[in-house]
Amino acid sequence: MWKKLLIVSVLAAVTPQWAAAGVLPKDSAEQYELTFWESIKDSTHVEDYEAYLQSYPKGRFTALARARIERLRAAAPKAEAAPEKPSAAPAAKAPPVKPQPAPAAKAAAEKPHPAAAAKAPAAAAAAAPPAKPPGAPAAVSEVKDCAACPALVALPAGSLTMGNNASDASEKPAHPVTIKAPFAIGKYEVTVEQWNACVDAGGCQRSATDAGAPRTAPARDLSWDDAQQYVKWLSKASGKPYRLPTEAEWEYAARGGTSTRYWWGDPMRPGNANCKECGAPWRQEAPADVGSFAANPYGLHDMNGSVWEWVADCWHESYKGAPADGRAWDDPNCRARVIRGGSWREGASYMLSSTRFKYDASVRQSQNGFRVARDLK
Repeated sequence: MWKKLLIVSVLAAVTPQWAAAGVLPKDSAEQYELTFWESIKDSTHVEDYEAYLQSYPKGRFTALARARIERLRAAAPKAEAAPEKPSAAPAAKAPPVKPQPAPAAKAAAEKPHPAAAAKAPAAAAAAAPPAKPPGAPAAVSEVKDCAACPALVALPAGSLTMGNNASDASEKPAHPVTIKAPFAIGKYEVTVEQWNACVDAGGCQRSATDAGAPRTAPARDLSWDDAQQYVKWLSKASGKPYRLPTEAEWEYAARGGTSTRYWWGDPMRPGNANCKECGAPWRQEAPADVGSFAANPYGLHDMNGSVWEWVADCWHESYKGAPADGRAWDDPNCRARVIRGGSWREGASYMLSSTRFKYDASVRQSQNGFRVARDLK
């Protein structure tokens, strides 16, 4: 069943040929634009609509996006509780692209969201907690390199089947990967407090959405380039080689030794992920503080939902030719980067451990954040 179903009323007026079919072409530019728009259409952040206009300057919703921007800016002075947002966004936000594996790449800084086209709808939440998934290492240890450093979980070398043959084309083929060396990855996503430590030290730019956010909320509205600034600063501050996790490391960590749709099993269950169909605590306006939902078998929180997480790899349309040793799959002059895990705004079908999407490396979007990783020597 395709996830890329047409939201009729919007498309009927602009593309009657699609409306007649009821479904957009798979991996089409039109689908990416529609998915991008669907994921931000209720946003209260000017930056989201600006990102859309930068990605689709002649798109079908440009007039509506501009109108929303004007309305939000006009209303801003009335909302005294909301401090004015600094114009920290990069001058040229690359366009985001799809909520699933986004296709090509031009300015398609595609927007992560609705990801895989063929992801089956999540089953209704079951009340009883699932049995602990198999495969967790006998012991994982926590690492903290400095007072301002994110807490890490040290993971052993190991193997996984990466991807999903029953889902979107970008997640195929499912293939064996061996993580040959142990590594450490953030127990939580980088928080507002941790990001602001970099800002205060002059190593990072302030995030437009952090003003007024709880210090333990995930830092967001951050680009891949922003994340690179942070790990560079953190490496210097801690004396340790911080980086973004590779895509294979990220999925290895997210699965927690399991091979099911979600780390807790195949049906959706409440309390395990921060998404709009995943149970409390959830609110539409912003993600919950990190650690508000259960940890996976590796002791990692919020790998599913919360905010989309940047990883090191360049975007590829499928896993054909992907490295089998867990290293980052990069290309010269790559601009479209992989983002994983879904966000609090998506539904349960985006919480799958295999869900992936892409954005241009310079795009800031209010649902995008990251967690750090480093080698263990």
